[in-house]
Amino acid sequence: MKMNIKTKKIVIAAFMTALVCVATMIIKIPSLLKGYINMGDCIVLVAGWMLSPTYSFLAAALGSAIADVFSGYLIYAPATFVIKGIMAIIAFYGFKLLKNKLGNMLSRIISGFVSELMMIFFYFLFEGLLYGFAPSLLNIPSNIIQGIAGLVMGVVLIKIFEKSKITIH
Repeated sequence: MKMNIKTKKIVIAAFMTALVCVATMIIKIPSLLKGYINMGDCIVLVAGWMLSPTYSFLAAALGSAIADVFSGYLIYAPATFVIKGIMAIIAFYGFKLLKNKLGNMLSRIISGFVSELMMIFFYFLFEGLLYGFAPSLLNIPSNIIQGIAGLVMGVVLIKIFEKSKITIH
């Protein structure tokens, strides 16, 4: 029985939501200012590259926010919902805009890099409002490490998903 495209999109979005949550929770390294380094960003980027803006936003936002709630970082959950959703949308549109000019790999690297830069900036703003801007500088190195790891793993994972025929198209 062949799955229609809408059902397939919903199933993959739900799968991505669960993967984002698990990847965020499985490795949690506390950062200096009450946050934590995790591997969820790699799936956030993959969702952005694979799904439509709506589905990728929801998968990234819900999976990440649920992980914050389950992990005891409730105060971060609303900001995480917005930040991770925006990351997926940046990955989607950046990839879409660049892929015909630069090819898949370079487009993913650039869109993922911009997405991770936005994550670092938005968490700096959020933590600055929460704890003060001078203390929030302490988490920038942790967020940079998370961003680099998320980008590298995201590029690897999207290749694995494509080879495994886990795609929408």
